[in-house]
Amino acid sequence: MARETEGEAAEWSVGDYLLAHAVDQLAQANWMFATVNQDEDADPLDPPVPLPRPDTESATGEEEVRDASPAASANPSPQQLAAFFS
Repeated sequence: MARETEGEAAEWSVGDYLLAHAVDQLAQANWMFATVNQDEDADPLDPPVPLPRPDTESATGEEEVRDASPAASANPSPQQLAAFFS
């Protein structure tokens, strides 16, 4: 019954959400590290895409990716990353 009313979200526990969040954070950290340590003349790397969550499906049936942090939409510049890690 829960699967019918809640969909895939019924099978996701708190631990599953935390693990997905940890994976997203590791991907973001690896992207930041690679961005800071790449050649200055290299093309910028694409930021990682968060893992899809069961509750991110919109009313139209298309998946949309959301992030709880408001600053996640603005990617830091290579200079900001270098200043952060130095």
